Amino acid sequence: MFIRIVKMSFNENAIDEFLKNFNANKHKIRTFKGCQFLELYRDKSDTNVFFTYSYWSSENDLEAYRQSDLFKTVWSKTKPLFNAKPEAWSVDKVASLE
Repeated sequence: MFIRIVKMSFNENAIDEFLKNFNANKHKIRTFKGCQFLELYRDKSDTNVFFTYSYWSSENDLEAYRQSDLFKTVWSKTKPLFNAKPEAWSVDKVASLE
């Protein structure tokens, strides 16, 4: 398992459109083969910035999602809304405390 973090910054007038698209597709993304967990965060000080945080069973599962029609559809509606280039990190969990 590994974790994918994506930082996205949107034009202020595009946030509602982004959220509508995310909410329409979040269950499809979450139930995509290999996706074990999905959350969306919003920055408290810069409310135009959002982060997705997802757990994937393998890098192959994430890559299959990134090549899927679902991703292409979601991304084609999301990409024009950005006001900065998105950033993404694939990380391994080192420790988790609850």
